[in-house]
Amino acid sequence: MAGLISRLLDPTRIILSVQSTKRTTALNEVARTLVGHPDVLNFDGFYQELLARDRLDTTCLGNGIAVPHARTEHVRHIVLAVGRSPQGVLFEHGNETVHLMFMLGTPKTKPGDYLQVVSALCRLMKDPANREALMKAATPEEFIQAVTLAEDRMAVPAGA
Repeated sequence: MAGLISRLLDPTRIILSVQSTKRTTALNEVARTLVGHPDVLNFDGFYQELLARDRLDTTCLGNGIAVPHARTEHVRHIVLAVGRSPQGVLFEHGNETVHLMFMLGTPKTKPGDYLQVVSALCRLMKDPANREALMKAATPEEFIQAVTLAEDRMAVPAGA
């Protein structure tokens, strides 16, 4: 069974080489992959809420990872887009250079779903080997495969 994160990933919504090194421009670059997503009811509304949330406080998790997100009525179900920046994007709030952005839109009515996804991302990104595999993936499909393998490893109980 596919893990929570890999089920949300779509190769057309993964940018492996984000061009911008400025936070807001990089966020826009990644967010644009969600234009036309069937579960995004109002892209502009979602994007404005995402930016507003990002201005409030850092969305950095550490280790060069950020999870910019919005809990909003502008999405029907959880949506996820990924941006990878080999050169890094400075997130001023956390004063951190981010290399992987996992952008989430979650329905306001389902806060538990949001927490599950963020929790799964935190567990996944805690392992340096997982971060390295995601930074090395040559294609969006390889990126998804690396996430799937990491999720499968996490699902196996220790000593099994």
